[in-house]
Amino acid sequence: MFKKILIIGKGSSSLNHYKALKKIKIKAEITHVSSRDFAKIFGKNYFKLLKLNPDYFIICSPSIYHFKFIDLIEKNFTNKKILVEKPLFSKKEKGFKSLKNEYFIGYNLRHHPVLKYVKTYIKNKKIYFINNNCSTYLPNWRKKNYSKTVSAQRKLGGGVKLELSHELDYLIWIFGNFKVLYSFNKKVSNLKIDCDDLLCMNCITNNNNTLINLTINFFSRISRRDLFIEGKNFSIFADLLNNKVELREFGRKKVISFKNFNIEKSYMLENQEILNGKYKNNCTFEEAINLQKTINKIKTSV
Repeated sequence: MFKKILIIGKGSSSLNHYKALKKIKIKAEITHVSSRDFAKIFGKNYFKLLKLNPDYFIICSPSIYHFKFIDLIEKNFTNKKILVEKPLFSKKEKGFKSLKNEYFIGYNLRHHPVLKYVKTYIKNKKIYFINNNCSTYLPNWRKKNYSKTVSAQRKLGGGVKLELSHELDYLIWIFGNFKVLYSFNKKVSNLKIDCDDLLCMNCITNNNNTLINLTINFFSRISRRDLFIEGKNFSIFADLLNNKVELREFGRKKVISFKNFNIEKSYMLENQEILNGKYKNNCTFEEAINLQKTINKIKTSV
């Protein structure tokens, strides 16, 4: 039974989680504080935090502060549930020998019905090639002075590699671990940011040597988020923005649409798994550490 929930951070992701909890209609006291005001509100010795004693923490601070908050929780609490917004860390951090609490990382696209359909469909099938694209325009995505947001600042853990690491996560989630053969990660556009805005990668899966081609960027005025999969007797085009899958197999075409889904629902599903104690799709701490190792191998030039 969750009686008290603490949300740390006041950015867009924290608001999405707050709205999701309200729609779930959970009967719990929700405290919502900015990461900047955290120490001011709870005091330097965190006596007020210990007194509040949340059952569930949602950490939505810039990723450079994630380790600090996790370390604070580990030193003062046990058997709590914690959801940490992605990425887990913005840089290589010293590990924890053991964890006294249970952690999940906010890769909410795992709850997208298009990706869940793809994951189920490709199981035990021979795959020849995977092409993955995510293109967005940062000034439209972060409308309030985009250059001042976390996404645009290297010191806060911004940049396309970290901010759009959803793609890296769900590729591993669906196809298994992969080896990076080539990567190009740097700032190439005229956006007013000091971090990377383009990542191109060629990878090969560990389990069956399938080639993956990945491209993600911050500067495209034509938005897309999709996945092409070519395999034995089938081709798939998975469109995450339009919530549909086009499948061609054995000369037949099939279109599967998920009209009732929107991205807000993914936040609800993500939180419901934790609140209900039934973990199926959420990213675990161990999976996030594995992903972090892949991210750390990609060299960035800004």
